Amino acid sequence: MQTLDLKLAARAPKLDDRPLDKRVGLIALATDHTTEVDFQRMVANERIGVYATRIPYANPVTPANLRAMQPSLTSAAALILPDEPLDVVMYSCTSASVVIGDAEVRAAIRAAKPTAAVVTPTAAAASGLRAFGAKRIAVLTPYTIETSKPMADYFLALGFDLARFTCLGLTDDREMARISRRKSLPSRRKRLRPIATHSSSPARRFARRGWQPKSRLRSASRSSPATLPPPGPACAFAATRRCDRSAAA
Repeated sequence: MQTLDLKLAARAPKLDDRPLDKRVGLIALATDHTTEVDFQRMVANERIGVYATRIPYANPVTPANLRAMQPSLTSAAALILPDEPLDVVMYSCTSASVVIGDAEVRAAIRAAKPTAAVVTPTAAAASGLRAFGAKRIAVLTPYTIETSKPMADYFLALGFDLARFTCLGLTDDREMARISRRKSLPSRRKRLRPIATHSSSPARRFARRGWQPKSRLRSASRSSPATLPPPGPACAFAATRRCDRSAAA
């Protein structure tokens, strides 16, 4: 039998401050099939690392069940690289961000990660709409009317004019993640086209993180409307932008 002579290196290796320059934390629902995969694809690169955790959640998608996640937000954020700072933390649930509130989500996450910028899908989407100069919008959600109404109220409170608001009536977010792009997109666009193609309604919004319509990003000042990305890409843009800002600071 061979005898190994194990030796300890004479010098400890030099350590970088971080394996990657920037850290983006992601809080995804326990039932979420899409956000973690999408965020890795859209945000992670040789400079930015995406570090995900899960938060307890149980269907159906109702305002009460969405609100029930609020007490777990701080502990979920604390699980992401414990005792280490993050540059950004993104909470991936659009409907819960509306029901709980952007400010409340931000406070809960910063209780665990006080220096992190916090991104919610709703705030990121609103910022994107404003960047396109959109004021009159049409919204399509996969939710029931009960779950969608707080979202309608959210955008109205921000000063947007809701030209049309359509709900698909689903109550299971696992089904929402499986909506077929090939079969569903034409019907979505057809439902929104009568109002969205009018020059006074420059933006259509697809309101859920897991939907991935092929987006045409164009100036909202044109007579033809812009098809804006769903909240997932809006959040990815917001997260990478905040990383760029902190790098420049």
